[in-house]
Amino acid sequence: MIDLYEFENKLSDAGFEYICGVDEAGRGPLAGPVVAAAVILKKGVKLDGVNDSKKLSKKKRQALLPLIKENALAIGVCFVGAAEIDQINILRASRKAMMIAIEQLKIKPDYILSDAMDLQDIAIPFESLIHGDERSISIAAASIIAKETRDDFMLMLDKHYPEYGFKNHFGYPTKAHIEAVRKHGITPYHRKTFQPIKNMVKESLFK
Repeated sequence: MIDLYEFENKLSDAGFEYICGVDEAGRGPLAGPVVAAAVILKKGVKLDGVNDSKKLSKKKRQALLPLIKENALAIGVCFVGAAEIDQINILRASRKAMMIAIEQLKIKPDYILSDAMDLQDIAIPFESLIHGDERSISIAAASIIAKETRDDFMLMLDKHYPEYGFKNHFGYPTKAHIEAVRKHGITPYHRKTFQPIKNMVKESLFK
């Protein structure tokens, strides 16, 4: 069984006080932003039920949000929108969102655990963990905040563009979403460099 507290405990024992977990949501969708969250949890806190956001139901994630916020010393969030994703690519956009989310923290972390992201030039010690949201409590908490923050944005978008069904697929490439794009064209929130939208734009189905 995976110990979600292993990395935080080791770092704490090594003398690090403010350990930050950072993760993003929204790499794969055809529409909407990529959203990153950075979280510094209170030292030694135990968050029952917190895990990788992808393994939890929406109801469970929403129930855990107040618990995470209550037990966080600092939370930072950043959105990078579709136009910038198209401009710099999704990997760079995800990294940028993570870096800015870390900068938004009211407490400067002295160590960062990222979910499979090389933070490159950051002047703070960090470790990139593959499947970090399943291995670190701080990253798992960040994944829930990022996911729910992005979902809330997509639900707001659904009110402006009800014909696309964002409240059902949250911008992911479902059959219904792709059909809606073919029928109605793209919104300013669609990513023109993502397939099949890229080909549709190339074929001049819409600009």
